[in-house]
Amino acid sequence: MSTITPQILLKAYAAGIFPMAESAEDSALYWIDPERRGIIPLDAFHVPRRLKRTIRQRVFEVRIDTDFPAVIGACAEPKPSRRSTWINDRIRALYGQLFQLGVCHTVECWQDGALVGGLYGVRVGAAFFGESMFSRARDASKVALVHLVARLNAGGFALLDTQFVTSHLTRFGACEISRDEYRGMLDEALCMEGDFHAFREDGDPEAVLALAMPLMPSDEHV
Repeated sequence: MSTITPQILLKAYAAGIFPMAESAEDSALYWIDPERRGIIPLDAFHVPRRLKRTIRQRVFEVRIDTDFPAVIGACAEPKPSRRSTWINDRIRALYGQLFQLGVCHTVECWQDGALVGGLYGVRVGAAFFGESMFSRARDASKVALVHLVARLNAGGFALLDTQFVTSHLTRFGACEISRDEYRGMLDEALCMEGDFHAFREDGDPEAVLALAMPLMPSDEHV
């Protein structure tokens, strides 16, 4: 892994593997190829009712790709339930280069001029690989995730990879699939090209919710 470059990293994603470090203090990187892969089906995303209210109230200003260093830095911060993260200096540098290449993206939640939540991930073809998220205000990372799904659906994406499934993500419809099933979905997504910037209505809560939940019954808008 000593000679890993952004181009090698993109090829790894296309092959179904991704890098991680043991901790922020460990300079080594390791390729991960889990037997069970976490995904969020883009046509079966669920938004809890209370979170819908938060989105409709415009509690946060949602911005795209405005401050990658701050987002990845916040994702790497320790917190009470997690003393250290896998985001080390090499990860920061590599994904910073991917951001400069236009294939790594952030969804950011701002409040009173401060960055209070968000996420980042990598785009290859019509696949989006979610890397990490953070929250300094209630529901901020959740709102960022809803906006991400709306953006991916608007842009014709076919796969949202979460790598692993957590109890937090299962509330939104995340599930595990086998390595073979995942690679079949990935191969299909790589044959297409998603447009991450097709969606320009982050300030319209109804447009966000309609795209995040394309199968949502019409009475859910009330």
